[in-house]
Amino acid sequence: MSAERSFGRAFSWASRQVDRGILPTAVLGIATSAGTVDVVAAGASGDRVARPDDAYPLFSITKPLVALTALRAVENGLLALDAPLTDALPEFGAQRTDTVRLPHLLSHTSGITEVPMDTPRGLRRSILEAGADFEAGTVSRYSTLAFEGVAALVEHATGGTLDAELAALAADAGMPGLTFDADCDPHPVYEAAEQGLDYDAFARLRHPGAGLFARAEDLLSLGSALLRDDGAVVHPSTAAAMRRPLTGGLPKLEPYPESRGQDWGLSWNIRHSAPGLLERGVYGHGGWAGTEFWIYPELDVCFAFLTNLASPGHHGFTADPLFNAVASGR
Repeated sequence: MSAERSFGRAFSWASRQVDRGILPTAVLGIATSAGTVDVVAAGASGDRVARPDDAYPLFSITKPLVALTALRAVENGLLALDAPLTDALPEFGAQRTDTVRLPHLLSHTSGITEVPMDTPRGLRRSILEAGADFEAGTVSRYSTLAFEGVAALVEHATGGTLDAELAALAADAGMPGLTFDADCDPHPVYEAAEQGLDYDAFARLRHPGAGLFARAEDLLSLGSALLRDDGAVVHPSTAAAMRRPLTGGLPKLEPYPESRGQDWGLSWNIRHSAPGLLERGVYGHGGWAGTEFWIYPELDVCFAFLTNLASPGHHGFTADPLFNAVASGR
């Protein structure tokens, strides 16, 4: 790796977040299409010192991983890209006059009324009983519950379980640590209760919109495969379709209003006009506890950042400086 692509400033940024008491731990990994450049770890969860190969809860980085299982089913001719959710859940939307389809679920335009991530009613009951806040396809508003619908469509189409489809994805992408099972010994999430989440109840749901665990190396392996764009994970045409903006021109509601400078594709967040970024040719996803996974196709680089503080933005944390340091490669 040449000096021009050492990424030292990015790794230093990650360490500073811990040194300054902003985050309890930080694991940063950077990769190219050729493989991992490096993974560094800093900080500790109590007496547990963070290590590069530690597992963390991904929270919403789960969404594009589950989306990949749906798009692989589409590629295999098992699932129609425009499949209505009622194919898998006939009881869904009995009071709705519109049709919620797979792209609506993946692009946060379904209008499904959101519930807490730790909903005591369970995910399947919650989505079947959900109201409609707007007509599908007319507004963009972030939805985690919608991915219970994605999981239902995947299982209906493949005849298997979401776990089995994720295991197949993990095998093809080289992600042996990917799991819904908390027995992987992930780092704890600090301040979850203060932010209103019963973390134990949430973890038991195995939420297809937020419940996966993984290591930085798992995400980097996927990122490298997507940078190579060689069809190992999804066909290049599928990868391109997932990055195609679907929410342009739609009203955008909190927490992702128009001013954030992004759109949604088929689950990927596309930060094409983000005011804090120098390089905007990036797609990926973030997670509730500060996790980040982003890919720069034109720069041939991706990064995974794992940490464990619930809603760190409440403490003034922003990852935009990390995006800029990675993009510069210095």
